[in-house]
Amino acid sequence: MEILVNEAMERIRDFLRTLPSQAAADVSGAEELARTLVEGLPTEGTPFPELLDLLFDRLLPKTFNTAGPGYLAYIPGGGIPMSAIASLIADSVNRYVGVWLAAPGFAQLEANVGRWFCEIFGYPRGAIGLLTSGGSMSNLIGIVTARRTRLPDNFLSATIYASDQTHSSVAKAAVIAGFPQGNVRTIPSDDVFRIDLSKLWETVHEDRNRGLTPFLIAANAGTTNTGAVDSLEDLADMAREEGMWLHVDAAYGGFFMVTEDGRAVLKGIDRADSITVDPHKGLFLPYGTGSLLVRDATTLRRAHSLHADYLPAMRDDDDLIDFCQVSPELSRAFRGLRVWLPLKLYGIGPFRRNLQEKIELARWITNQLKQIDEIEIVAEPQLSLLAFRIKLPGLDEEALNRINRRFLDAINARKRVYLTSTRLGGRFVIRICVLSFRTHMDRMQMALDDIRAALNEVISRDPHA
Repeated sequence: MEILVNEAMERIRDFLRTLPSQAAADVSGAEELARTLVEGLPTEGTPFPELLDLLFDRLLPKTFNTAGPGYLAYIPGGGIPMSAIASLIADSVNRYVGVWLAAPGFAQLEANVGRWFCEIFGYPRGAIGLLTSGGSMSNLIGIVTARRTRLPDNFLSATIYASDQTHSSVAKAAVIAGFPQGNVRTIPSDDVFRIDLSKLWETVHEDRNRGLTPFLIAANAGTTNTGAVDSLEDLADMAREEGMWLHVDAAYGGFFMVTEDGRAVLKGIDRADSITVDPHKGLFLPYGTGSLLVRDATTLRRAHSLHADYLPAMRDDDDLIDFCQVSPELSRAFRGLRVWLPLKLYGIGPFRRNLQEKIELARWITNQLKQIDEIEIVAEPQLSLLAFRIKLPGLDEEALNRINRRFLDAINARKRVYLTSTRLGGRFVIRICVLSFRTHMDRMQMALDDIRAALNEVISRDPHA
């Protein structure tokens, strides 16, 4: 094992050292490559160096470079190396933490992580933080917990409310949880892409008058499209007045709570009944590290507690958690160590400073783009995500969409940064999301230079789209 780890570490070291000069994304020829990998069950072994060559030389370059400083697409992660070491330890000792008795100390470390998250969000004692595989699973567990807490067994008249900017995983979670898809109401957003409160109030009361049961508001604390944060204080007031559960999807934006600027933007999130956050986004951890926070731990237990004769006795203690009693999972990975180890090693300070830097970098590039006559800022950064596009006089929306697609391709063709697009009100727009701990001012300057060069290239080639 030591030999294999050392050989792998040599390749990992080379990968990390060259990250700044690697392409931000390159999937040209990836389909042909993938087809060459189709094979049956191996009957004989392959030397380890050959397998490392396959992984690092052939497969790794043909990917989105999500670990690199130029990855400004979707919602970046980062994957701090200390978490990789934690995963090596956790997978090597292979202890089971789904039942407290099986690994009491390790289970307690994971429980501590959940409590730290609750502390960050201002939740009271009696709250609980559960580690999951990601935001989609957190949203599902949150909606199931709300359903089993607030609704009877026949819940098909209950309705859920989310804005037109809400992540698709919320509607998907509702359907998987048994709600008819038509019971998930899509509420328009306002001019800064937050849920329209007056339209929400109107729809809730229309549904109640029709004999339906308004049940849950799914608020946003940093949307994927624009990074928009709904008015959480107002939504908390409405949820209380209407007797509804408030769930906040803060998968992207939540951990900005460790910064002063973030706390101001996210004011009111502590009043939510449940919150989805993704440490593999805002804490730069490896993918597969999500979390659900629930204000009242007893609701999570009631929703997921079942007895089986083959299991040992469960703990009846708020401080000692059997994770199988607060989630759908019995078999589960020891996710806690990949969070606990870097937080214990570094403390929260470096994470706070990194997140504040990302806010400032997003503001900086927004101000730079505003100085370019042909650029329109469509969504100002509320945290560290913004949207922009080319806007030229005399072009209709269809022509503008075409030229902006070419604009995006021209930016990404330089391979120093990788940006992605979305649609807002039918408009094709380009997003910048700054969230990697490896992204600093030098890379943002590269992004600005590439945007300017791509703009000149697209306009000079076809000024009338």
